[in-house]
Amino acid sequence: MCLLAKHIHPAFELALQSFWCAQALAVRGLAEESRRVFEALHAGDLPAARKAVARIVGRDTDCLDAEGVAKAAVETVAEGFCDGVASPLLYMALGGAPLALAFKAVSTMDSMLGYKTEKYRYFGRASARLDDAANFLPSRIAALFWIAAAALTGHDARGAYRIWRRDRNLHLSPNAGQTESACAGSLGVQLGGPARYFGREVEKAALGDADRPCVPEDILRADRMMVCASILLLLACAYLRWIAVRRFG
Repeated sequence: MCLLAKHIHPAFELALQSFWCAQALAVRGLAEESRRVFEALHAGDLPAARKAVARIVGRDTDCLDAEGVAKAAVETVAEGFCDGVASPLLYMALGGAPLALAFKAVSTMDSMLGYKTEKYRYFGRASARLDDAANFLPSRIAALFWIAAAALTGHDARGAYRIWRRDRNLHLSPNAGQTESACAGSLGVQLGGPARYFGREVEKAALGDADRPCVPEDILRADRMMVCASILLLLACAYLRWIAVRRFG
């Protein structure tokens, strides 16, 4: 479709590419959904907070306390920065909207089927491995941009780097621990730990130091770093794309 648009008019191709690129990014969605969780927690409405966080996590939320809900939301913002922002942006820089949308298809398949259950054992395993491969390099780049964003937003960039270096490979996923560990270090909280999926307890490594409990305000702090890191990465990818277009046409 983009090739056809290019033959019609360059401006039409630009408009079409811009539209599809916007669909591949989840900055606004992550910020809005996580803020709903914060607002419910801030109002003291734990049932509403559980319902709100269930919209953005795959784990069981009916047994989470207020801290557990806040942690789940923060983890999702950190992990979502890679899946929903950094990876699509990097693939856009390489191949425009078509490659970014191809990545989103892989990521969506993993989020729908990538569970270790009997029902999804084979489909889930294939989609999870494909998603791991697609996110391997972007997740590590995303962590570095998160650390930079921590410095620019007044959070603990040194702590983010230290915890990232120490805990980034402890997660069951080869990629999720990259940005989650950087986020944990930047906030001075501990993320991860055991969680329930489809009624079954899953042991997950703890990332970061439990210097203090995770509080609702940490959701907003994570959102600020996520938005800042997104802007930094957007500028970097736009520059790389500009260089590629000038050199290769």
